[in-house]
Parts: sequence; C-alpha cells; structure tokens
Amino acid sequence: MKRIIQKPLLVVCLLFSFSACREDLPVLRSESEVVTRPGSPHEIKGMFVLNEGNMGSNKCSIDFLDFRSGFYTRNIYPERNPEVVKELGDVGNDLQVYGNRLYAVVNCSHYVEVMDVRTAQHIGSVNITNCRYIAFSGDKAYVSSYAGPVQIDPDARPGKIVEFDVNTLEITREVVVGYQPEEMVIRDGLLYVANSGGYRFPDYDRTVSVVDLGTFEVVNTIDVAINLHRMELAPDGLIYVSSRGDYYGTGSDVFVVNPETQKVVGHLGVAASEMCMDGDYLYLISVEWSYVSGKNEVRYTLYDTRKKEILPHSFITDGTEKEIKIPYGLGVNSETKEIFVSDATDYVTPGYLYCFSAEGRMQWKVRAGDIPAHFAFTSVDFY
Repeated sequence: MKRIIQKPLLVVCLLFSFSACREDLPVLRSESEVVTRPGSPHEIKGMFVLNEGNMGSNKCSIDFLDFRSGFYTRNIYPERNPEVVKELGDVGNDLQVYGNRLYAVVNCSHYVEVMDVRTAQHIGSVNITNCRYIAFSGDKAYVSSYAGPVQIDPDARPGKIVEFDVNTLEITREVVVGYQPEEMVIRDGLLYVANSGGYRFPDYDRTVSVVDLGTFEVVNTIDVAINLHRMELAPDGLIYVSSRGDYYGTGSDVFVVNPETQKVVGHLGVAASEMCMDGDYLYLISVEWSYVSGKNEVRYTLYDTRKKEILPHSFITDGTEKEIKIPYGLGVNSETKEIFVSDATDYVTPGYLYCFSAEGRMQWKVRAGDIPAHFAFTSVDFY
C-alpha cells in the first residue's frame, strides 16, 4: 500500500544573483508516503510532528500527517521556506497550534519559530534563551525558559516565563520562576509551571510556580516533588504533574494538584515520561531509566481521572508495543481516539511513528525524522 513520492518544490529558487533564495545551497525536498486510507474527518484534518534532532546536530524538522489523503510527508519546512538557510535549527522541544499559526519551540537555537498553520511558511520568530515549552491565553503566548546556557551547572540561575504578543511577536513581560521550568497549564487566570532544577543535579527543584497573568507576578509556590516535568489539566480542574525522580533511589511518579487549595492532594504511584489528556482519560508512557539496574523499564498506562483509577491493562492491547525500542512522543486524536506513539530508536537515526486504534491495536507505522517527539493537531486544511 505504501509508495514514495518526491513532491515538487512549492517555491523555485531563481538562479540569478538577485535571488533571495539559497543560491547554491540545495533545498531539501519533502518525501510523502501513503500510510492509511483516505478519510473524511469532521474537525481534525491533520497532525504535525516535530522531530527534535539530537543535540548539536541541527536536524530539527517537521512532518505532516494528512488525515484526509492518508499521506505522511517528511520534512516539510525547507521546501516551503527556501529563504531560511539554517532551517529550523537545534532541538525542537515543543509544537503547538494556536489560532491560524503553528509554533515550534527550538531549544538549543534559542527561539520560537512562528508559521502559517495552513502552509508551514515562516511568519516570524521570537528569540528566547534556552526556551522549553509554550502555552497560550488570549492574545498572549507564554514560554518557559531556563534563562541561561545549555549546560549542567550547580549554580544555574532560576528560570523565567516570557510573555509575547501573538499578533506582533513582541516580548511584553517576563517573570522569574523556579529553576529550569518545564511544561505549563493555565486555569482561571493563573499559570502553573513545573520546575525541574535539572541543571542543578543533584540539587533538583521540587516546586510548581503559580503566576498571576494579570500582574505577572509569582503569587504562590507549591511544594510537590523533585525534578518536575509534564503537566496536564483534567476536565474537573485538577492538575497532573510528573516527577522524573533522580534515576537512583527516588522513582518517577505523577502528582495531583488542586488549584482551589493550591496543594498536592494525591499521587498515582506510576512513572511517567510522557502524558497526554483526552477527555477524562490520562494516557501515560514511562521509560524509566535506573542507574542502579542499568536499564529502562517501559510501561503504557491509562488513568481514568473521573473514577480516579488506573485501568488494569495497557492502552496498547495487541502486544505490538514490543516493537517500540524507546517510546518518546504521545498523542491522541480527540475525534477518532487513535493513539500515536513515536519511537526514538537510538536517538541518532530516523525514528518511527506508530498509530494504534482506540482499542489499542496497531494500524500502521511510518519512518519519521530523528527523535520524533511532539504532535500538534490542526482543524484547518493544509496545502
């Protein structure tokens, strides 16, 4: 069923000296492959995939899965932006669709790339040092930043949240939070950010900073657990935040924060390196490395946030998870309930994207870029 198609360039670089294109530098062509039958989606038309690329390799890239045609297209950015010589840069850390724009947070290149969600063409960029994740409220975007060089440092400075206007792409405000802040959620005018303190190993941070978006000040600091990372907001308003532990004696876990009381009200007792909320269900993948045992332990867990219980079975039900070497990215199509899991393989060669049915059976897999990691669904046509 699969076939490879070399797509023609959308923009042809002129050979004349006055051209604004890459002159003698080649433009990489995207490559498309049929992975599934054409569909007729009602709301969600496709999914962007951000491939991180190994640190220092400058191989961050974006793929696109078209739910209408069934095509998976690798590396769409270069041919749609031939004037951007360095392309996306080094280590893609987050990808989000907001309004009619696509935002890619490129960590080690220290900027947020802003594109037209219909074409992936460059609109502008926002320079933010060691940027990590992005969230939105109204006409503002909020980016977590380590605010310092990319390096382990026991004296690393606290991080910050940077606000910029989504219309002008101008930075408007900044606020200092905890050490090495990661993912964020926003509820009732308050931004919650998980602080990891990862650069300050073994002296990890263990807090969630609470920022009032009106005053843009930290109004509370919630003690949770060491080395925090992922955050998800459940329909009932509770916040789930993952702790990576210390990889030795303190294991990973997921903690529950009640924003009404600003306190931790429980924990799940399961490890999580990736989390994804869909409706009342929290999907979790754990790749928990132990320096004691010298190996990874992998789990696929489904938690019912309404019933407050872990389902007794993996969300992959046909045993095909054994094919996945290093599960890395996780997403759920809220319309079809299809589950997407990416495989980072060995971190230096192309990874794979797996699609599972709502019942947890593998439907197909496809080669992606290096370290496929972040997914963003779109409700507009991509052309």
